[in-house]
Amino acid sequence: MHFVDVKHILSPRNGMNLYRGCSHGCIYCDSRSSRYGMEFEDIEVKTNAIELLEEALRRKRVKCMLGTGAMTDPYIPLESRMGHVRKALSLAHRYGFGFTLMTKSARVLRDVDLLEAVNQKTKCVVQMTLTTCDDELCKKIEPHVSTTKERLEALKVLHQAGIPTVVWLCPILPFINDTEANIRGIVRGCSEVGVYGVICFGMGLTLREGSREYFYAQLDRLFPQMKEKYLRTFGTRYHLISPRNDELMRTFHHICEASGLIHDNAKLFAYLSRFEEKGRPVQLSLFD
Repeated sequence: MHFVDVKHILSPRNGMNLYRGCSHGCIYCDSRSSRYGMEFEDIEVKTNAIELLEEALRRKRVKCMLGTGAMTDPYIPLESRMGHVRKALSLAHRYGFGFTLMTKSARVLRDVDLLEAVNQKTKCVVQMTLTTCDDELCKKIEPHVSTTKERLEALKVLHQAGIPTVVWLCPILPFINDTEANIRGIVRGCSEVGVYGVICFGMGLTLREGSREYFYAQLDRLFPQMKEKYLRTFGTRYHLISPRNDELMRTFHHICEASGLIHDNAKLFAYLSRFEEKGRPVQLSLFD
């Protein structure tokens, strides 16, 4: 872990990463790519992030949705000590901005009170990534995050609090979790806990330089001879598309439709980016 001061915190599309690097240990993570130029497990804490965020929100004339989690999961264990996400949510509520975050951690439940407060005033959406309905497989490919069961339980609590949720079904690793049973199990779980919609771009994953080497090393360790099968099938491609992609995507769309889950990516992205103002502020002690 190390600390840095940064010059700005919000991207042109109002996204932010309050930390840089991650300790979740997911074997497929694209953020390990050499293009990003970071020592992945050496978490970078942006010491002035909250001050910069408040300054930016104070200056903005038009309210919008704020976002975090695209590069680094906001609920890495370090967040329990630093509290950057909670402070950012507090500022969003204070200045009347919407908020969406992406995570794989049930630690998000720590901030249910603030998520609910933002959602009552504007809109707050929690996005959760799910890859497998098999918790034992989950522990292999995502070793230091909440299990699928824990994530689904968190999604249920969020739904009961009136906070809308969207699930990302990805990545689906060829020859590992690209099965009909897995896709059906994930979508069924989403339906049972009240998820609004599921984003899925296809059955597969992407590998760049840096992330590819790490992923293949983990395949060697966890799934003997699987690396050789990947190399024979995909070589060094960027897009690794499951041979079962077409049939599994048909299954995915069919069961989402039958379950009443939104499964049109364009509609879901429009929903996530659309700012909505609902009513008068909820008074809470937000920094407690």
